[in-house]
Amino acid sequence: MKSLDLPPVEQLKDRLAAFMDEHVYPNEARYHAELNALPDRFSTVPLMEELKARARAAGLWNLWMPADHGGLSNLDYCALAEMMGRVLWSPEIFNCNAPDTGNMEVFLKYGTEAQQAEWLEPLLAGEIRSSYCMTEPDVASSDATNIRTSIRRDGDTYVINGRKWFITNAPYERTRIFIVMGLSDPDNPNRHLRQSQVLVPKHTPGVTVVRPLTTLGYDDAPLGHAEVLFENVRVPATNILLGEGRGFEIAQGRLGPGRIHHCMRLIGSAQRALEYACRRAVSRETFGRRLADHQSVLEDIAKSWSEIEQARLLTMKTAARMDEVGAKAARDLIAAAKITVPLMAQTVIDRCMQIHGAGGLTADYPMAEAYNYARWCRQADGPDQVHMMALGKQIIRQYAG
Repeated sequence: MKSLDLPPVEQLKDRLAAFMDEHVYPNEARYHAELNALPDRFSTVPLMEELKARARAAGLWNLWMPADHGGLSNLDYCALAEMMGRVLWSPEIFNCNAPDTGNMEVFLKYGTEAQQAEWLEPLLAGEIRSSYCMTEPDVASSDATNIRTSIRRDGDTYVINGRKWFITNAPYERTRIFIVMGLSDPDNPNRHLRQSQVLVPKHTPGVTVVRPLTTLGYDDAPLGHAEVLFENVRVPATNILLGEGRGFEIAQGRLGPGRIHHCMRLIGSAQRALEYACRRAVSRETFGRRLADHQSVLEDIAKSWSEIEQARLLTMKTAARMDEVGAKAARDLIAAAKITVPLMAQTVIDRCMQIHGAGGLTADYPMAEAYNYARWCRQADGPDQVHMMALGKQIIRQYAG
């Protein structure tokens, strides 16, 4: 795979901002109209393909690519991901959407040449989409050692049995490959060596996308999140990633960058909500005064600006630390950002919806859907409590000796 040939990040910021102004914000209504007109909500929105072609022509493609593969540093990517986070469906335009970016990193770091040729190359080209299958409905998946999906070796194949859910991209018509984590050595005394990850093409016999799921009533179409059943699914033994017993190693290598990417995008969502609230505050009057002249509104705007700025600085510090020492060594800051940023975005967006009155709860504004994104991010890639527990232990070790 050849490295990217990207211009300086300041040029990319200018190009991306101009692209958003010219092609994304003016097309928000059209995007949702086309989505709602689809016979199948989990099929391709025509506008998306049009904008993807424009983004590639503008050199705004695969901007997530890590620096060690010719892309940007984590810190440089922050501002770009924040811009994309202002419109929730826009990252796919630039081939920068979750979970595909994390899955592409898995292939980059852990895939064989054959696996990269079959799956990474079409993902990088934006021709297909992918899913990461980890969470299960029948166990507390916040402790990933609880997962029960089995991956059993049978000659030159693996047989997969189990049920997963909240699998992003699974309902989408363009999704072709699942990365599935399951138990391959359930009796290993080291509970972190019991799991493996294996590649399962979506249309393999025995794979059933049972149903799309919603979060706070949103189906997040056309990508969606689904329940997926694996019944005696057979794949070649060459579909194992990295080797048996290395599922946790892969998961940790994948989830660190993904968590910080969510934080970057959430800052964009919160920032845009604040800008909407400021415009609303000077355009509406109650009790003979503009909203902007009421102390409670001014306090909400001041608090929101301050909280966004704090979260942005924490995210940038985390990204810089990841660039310096890697995601594993920066896990304390990654945890702190993952705890702080989604809750900040949820809180700020909620205030901004309140300033908009009942309209803030509707699809007339981007805030309700952004609130849903912030809320489910508090569960995705590990719930708040797990990150607080892990960070608390690290802090105690650091200061208590």
